[in-house]
Amino acid sequence: MTDRLIAVYAVRADVAGVDARAEALALEQSVELPLAAVFDARVRREVVARVESIAARADGRHTVRVALARETTGDEPGQLLNMLFGNSSLHDDVELVDIEIDAALASAYGGPRHGVRGWREATGALDRPLTCSALKPQGLGPDALADLAGVYARAGIDVVKDDHGLANPPSAPYAARVPAVQAAIDDANRATGGRTVYAPNLTGSLDAIRAQLRVARDCGARAALIAPMVSGVASLAVVAREAGVPILAHPALAGLGRMAPPLLCGRLFRLFGADATIYPYAGGRFGYSASTCAAIASAARDPWAGLAPALPVPAGGMSVERVPEVARAVGPDAMLLIGGSLLAAGAGLEARCRAFVTAVHAAGAPR
Repeated sequence: MTDRLIAVYAVRADVAGVDARAEALALEQSVELPLAAVFDARVRREVVARVESIAARADGRHTVRVALARETTGDEPGQLLNMLFGNSSLHDDVELVDIEIDAALASAYGGPRHGVRGWREATGALDRPLTCSALKPQGLGPDALADLAGVYARAGIDVVKDDHGLANPPSAPYAARVPAVQAAIDDANRATGGRTVYAPNLTGSLDAIRAQLRVARDCGARAALIAPMVSGVASLAVVAREAGVPILAHPALAGLGRMAPPLLCGRLFRLFGADATIYPYAGGRFGYSASTCAAIASAARDPWAGLAPALPVPAGGMSVERVPEVARAVGPDAMLLIGGSLLAAGAGLEARCRAFVTAVHAAGAPR
């Protein structure tokens, strides 16, 4: 069994002090004690984290690689995050930027159960980017949300997801909303021959999430949405094991700590079981750069520790007019998500959705 994994940090420290700062970081993220207070020989040898390397970065910080004992993580997602960055997230001179693990350790978490291939098989979109939109705004009732889902499905959008803020509100209770939306999508698929997939939002306690999964399964939903930093990365891992459908991860609260977006939204969500990961695309409502977005897409899809690739899902203020640009940037193995820009069309919504679908299909097959 692999007994160590590598956490990679960007540390703000001067040259004279970086060695001591790195050693303090290693202790903080392992035994949380001064080394002088650790008397057990095995703990010193096998549990205390080791500084593997320190290197200067172009931004004036230092890259510090720390070997952590696998036994401290329990092969559990929340505890892995804790041992990677729990206490040190409280220090403003440290950013967690990456992890290095091998296939033996990655297999303990499972990664995507469906991945890119699963999304393609579910939707029939075999050689192009997928399309996605969201049911919003909050406050609409089940019938209105179902009507909206029907429009999306008739227009040929591949994936219809709940808005991540749509949980179990009085206006659209989960147990009423999800069957109504799924029925509307089923009707549209029968009428058009399409294969639109619905991803209802899973929220709350693990008991609540399992109850929601039963409702979704009973009405035939073929995907699910979860915000791992809201409901918990451990809940994401459970959903990935138990849902039996592709999982779409939402980045809500992913910006709270100093964890590099490619690591959190790309690698870690993938490691814990997400089959697709939403992230805010450059030039939209959020401040991610084009290079950060490219790094997230690579972290989601590139070969890594034997895990299946996950679909990157650029979103956040996207528009139909930007489809050619974004499709060129992310490539065919992606899912393009547009929400508000479609809904702003009002009475012209279905035509706007069809324009979105046409633009994505025109982006072409893999080269």
